[in-house]
Amino acid sequence: MPAVSLTVNGKPVTADVDPRTLLVQFLREHLRLTGTHVGCDTSQCGACVIHLDGVAVKSCTTLVMQADGGNVLTIEGLAAADGPLHPMQEAFRENHGLQCGFCTPGMVMTAVDMVRRKGNDLDERTIREELDGNLCRCTGYHNIVKAIAAGAKAMKA
Repeated sequence: MPAVSLTVNGKPVTADVDPRTLLVQFLREHLRLTGTHVGCDTSQCGACVIHLDGVAVKSCTTLVMQADGGNVLTIEGLAAADGPLHPMQEAFRENHGLQCGFCTPGMVMTAVDMVRRKGNDLDERTIREELDGNLCRCTGYHNIVKAIAAGAKAMKA
């Protein structure tokens, strides 16, 4: 089996893997980082979104070998373990941008990437368009949109 080496949440990781291993499987099963969820296995729901080299990707359709040499950030690494929540996480909490919580890690990671690409002043239409590919089965998205707008503004500070 080939070896893969990458940095996950700031820590170097090397492992022998089956080349068919999906990045989400590697994160959840090998590294026990279970904040990245598997919702559909077809890249449609967005529950598996992580950042690979600073860009949001769906880890359920990315092979771990594609991340070889890369830098992976998961929801667990977004904020320091002993520190406060990331501003986007805090905005989701304050604005009730979650219900069951299953989609939340992917939504938060998508939202952080959205701010990186679109800036801190996001309008409702932009947020809703950018959430295409992230599904929430519990809410009407209203509070998620509010949370992202608030989180984007908080990330400016």
